[in-house]
Amino acid sequence: MSTTEIAELRRTIGQLRQCVGALRSRYGDASAVRRLANDVERLDIDSAELDGHPPAVPAQAKAVERVPVPDTPYDPALWSGADDEGVGGYKRDQR
Repeated sequence: MSTTEIAELRRTIGQLRQCVGALRSRYGDASAVRRLANDVERLDIDSAELDGHPPAVPAQAKAVERVPVPDTPYDPALWSGADDEGVGGYKRDQR
């Protein structure tokens, strides 16, 4: 993250902390308010951790093995007894 992004994150966490304080004034020590306060504290800890670490360098993309698919039609016997998905077996033999 850039310095600007970290600063914006910290500012937003500060605003969240103020909102949770207002909720605590209104709802008291409700479990939901405690969880929100805990979440804001966790965000603050994580943002401080990000601020202290250099940004990660993306890993190089691994070489992807390419499998050639021929343009020739498949053998129709390959599909014998198979149903088309969503159609429900309209090609079954009527015995």
